[in-house]
Amino acid sequence: MKKFLLLSAMFVFAAACSRESAPADAATGAGSENSAPSATAELIAMDCGRITMMDLSLFASDGEYDGRENMAADMCFFVRHADGDLMWDAGLPDALNASEDGVTNGPFHLSVPVTVASQLDAAGVAPADIEYFSISHSHFDHVGNAAMFAGSTFLIDKDERAFMFRSGAREDAESFALIAPLEDAETTEFDGDHDVFGDGSVVILDMPGHTPGHKSLLVKTVSETYLLTGDLYHLEEAREKRTIPQFNSDAEQTLASMDRFEALAEEHGARVIIQHSLDDMKALMGE
Repeated sequence: MKKFLLLSAMFVFAAACSRESAPADAATGAGSENSAPSATAELIAMDCGRITMMDLSLFASDGEYDGRENMAADMCFFVRHADGDLMWDAGLPDALNASEDGVTNGPFHLSVPVTVASQLDAAGVAPADIEYFSISHSHFDHVGNAAMFAGSTFLIDKDERAFMFRSGAREDAESFALIAPLEDAETTEFDGDHDVFGDGSVVILDMPGHTPGHKSLLVKTVSETYLLTGDLYHLEEAREKRTIPQFNSDAEQTLASMDRFEALAEEHGARVIIQHSLDDMKALMGE
């Protein structure tokens, strides 16, 4: 039995949940102290899979992780706002939940203990009612349930969209099938940062380097400001040592994005959430 916590400015409660459990509300409230009352945001952390990185050396171009492996979380997030909802990232495919022992895919072992669909349902949210869907980037572990949100307005960096739908991506039919429904979805393309609701409470931040249009997410709530890393960092150790995965699209862009991210974290006094950190997921979800 897992326990997930719903935290707000007014109350805290814990509820024992089954394997198909509800998502945890990490924080709720308004944006900056000078923002209008409508600038509210509620950040709900969701368990969107587990990834055993059987060859961690892939995640450091300098040999730092040679001979190691790592068990990682795969978090995605639901953001509630007075002017609409945003789904951030889509995890591993819910279909993997049917495989009790998970599956091996190249250097990764993948499993889905609880589905995205069941977590949204437990929260009383229908995917079709979510106004916006966006991703940190288009790697398989962030778009596994993208088709579930094809009816939402897809918010996507222009460079990342070009990367997603390039001819080379289409050659991998199985992977491309995960994102194909987004190609014809109602889409808002942007270049750089994107203020989702126009009030500074939820801002998609330009952090290229892992992929050409990689993004992080800033969410301001009444209790805290959160910075969600996407895959700028995969481990806390990577943040400390500024390690760069071998498969990043641009090492120099990655380092520049790290500099910008850390400056923003300091500026906002933000709580940094590494989306693949089991420790961060447990802290947010009360495990």
